[in-house]
Amino acid sequence: QVQLVESGGGSVQAGGSLRLSCAASGRTFSTYVMGWFRQAPGKEREFVAAVSRSSGTTSYTDSVKGRFTISKDNAKNTVYLQMNSLKPEDAAVYYCAALDTYRTSYVSRRTSEYDYWGQGTQVTVSS
Repeated sequence: QVQLVESGGGSVQAGGSLRLSCAASGRTFSTYVMGWFRQAPGKEREFVAAVSRSSGTTSYTDSVKGRFTISKDNAKNTVYLQMNSLKPEDAAVYYCAALDTYRTSYVSRRTSEYDYWGQGTQVTVSS
């Protein structure tokens, strides 16, 4: 089992940047695919980005490509989401999630595949 704790959320103006962090504890961090999801009020939780166990594969939803970067530091048991050029439509609660798999290059966009979730961190973007 793994416990996930997000941090780094806050309020920024459009065009600004934030870096979210997700610290993991418990089982070996390097065995997990790590993902970021977000949920705005009245909407379903949606995929944002994911990184494979090996960090060799990443995936992004189209709306954040070129603006967001996911990275994973196995030594620190932490996954990051660097968010640049933020837009009002990026505002949401952001969740970190972990998927336990033996596949080193696998990533997933499906919420149902992830085994563990953090409590979320709020991101607010004002225009």
